[in-house]
This record gives sequence, structure tokens and C-alpha cells, in this order.
Amino acid sequence: MAAATMQASATVFRPCSSRSRFLTGSSGRLGREVSIRQVPSPVSSSSFRVEAKKGEWLPGLASPTYLNGSLPGDNGFDPLGLAEDPENLKWYVQAELVNSRWAMLGVAGMLLPEVFTKIGIINVPQWYDAGKEQYFASSSTLFVIEFILFHYVEIRRWQDIKNPGSVNQDPIFKQYSLPPNEVGYPGGIFNPLNFAPTLEAKEKELANGRLAMLAFLGFVVQHNVTGKGPFENLVQHLSDPWHNTIVQTLSGN
Repeated sequence: MAAATMQASATVFRPCSSRSRFLTGSSGRLGREVSIRQVPSPVSSSSFRVEAKKGEWLPGLASPTYLNGSLPGDNGFDPLGLAEDPENLKWYVQAELVNSRWAMLGVAGMLLPEVFTKIGIINVPQWYDAGKEQYFASSSTLFVIEFILFHYVEIRRWQDIKNPGSVNQDPIFKQYSLPPNEVGYPGGIFNPLNFAPTLEAKEKELANGRLAMLAFLGFVVQHNVTGKGPFENLVQHLSDPWHNTIVQTLSGN
């Protein structure tokens, strides 16, 4: 909250309405506002605060009409208009949620073993060499096993999206079932700490998941360019920050 010596009058800034369909994702326009309003203060000078309303991945750009800010993490970003169909939107919401969770697990699985190996706590291969190791079965056998298991899980997840609660009962172990919860937040054994799926918690999970997806992409690109993992690149940069930078890497110096 900022204090001002002059009286603060209510002011509303509205974005321009003329934008292309490519940027907005829809021909419809939904105005988002940023308002400055006066707040009572016990001191002699007036106080005011600036409140940015939810939405607008690009400030001043109108959001498509089907993204009205009701969804967690909704900032009006759909430049290709992929979610205009409500059925597609439901699927994309769940797809992003699941990919966010996998990305967070994946980034932790790529980064932590490298860090612990470098500092001498464990000795495991780098994530980009893990596929070269010998396991209890051949790589083709492992692929088939993973394909069957993931196919089963994805079919049940799709059934839950189409008909919420239809897969809460375990089909094999009848004594196990999930409580009736919101799609994507099953609870029960999947929520051992009993965190409440509040709007704030959902927003934070999506924000971290989106960051993890970008981090995963960055790790892959970084390794393809430098041949090293993210922690090794960081240590190399910190050892000589003026010379070990992305500019020198891309220039080949």
C-alpha cells in the first residue's frame, strides 16, 4: 500500500479493443481492468492501492470470451483459439495439470541426482545417460510395460473427465475407493497430507508446473548445446561469470 499526500481519485484504465484474432484467440473481446481506489487510512495523508484484475497475459490485450478468469491460472492466453470448444477446454485443463505434475517430478529427477552425485552423496548416472544403463529387463520390454500401464491410467483418467466420479472405485481391489472430489484433485491416498484444493493452492501448483515445463525444455536444450547437465553448467558459470555465459556458448568461444 502506498501513501500519497494528495487525494487519490478512482481511476480505471481500459485496454484498447482493436486486436487481431491471432493474439486474442477469439474475435470476442473481454475487457480487463486495472483500478486505483482510495482506501481509508488512520494517518492524515490518503492511502491507495493498485489492484490488477486477473487475466491479460499481455497487458492491454483483451482476453477471449471463453476465458473469463474463472479457471485457475487463466491469464487469457490462447493465441491459436484451441480451447474455443468447451469440451476441448475441459480436456486441455486436465492435460496441463497432469503435464505440470509430471514436469515437476521430471525436473526434480533430472536435477537432484546430478547435484547429489557432484557433491559426493550418491553415485548415479546423469539423466541423459540413464537410458544406457542395464536394468532388470531390456529397453524394449520396459517400453511395452510402461505403454500398457500408462495406457490403462490414461483411459481411466479420460473416463473420469467425461463422467466425473465414475472411476473412484478400484476395479480390482474393491475395498479401496476415492472420495468424491473435483476432477484432477482426487484426494484420498493421492493427498496424504490432506491439503485443501483451494484456488490459491491450484494457482500455485499451475505456476510451478508451467515453470517446470519450461525448465525441462531448458535442460534438454542446454544439454544438446553444451553436453552438460544444468548443475554443471551453473557451477561453470559461477566459476567465471564474465566469460562462461550463453553468449560465449552460442558463439563457440
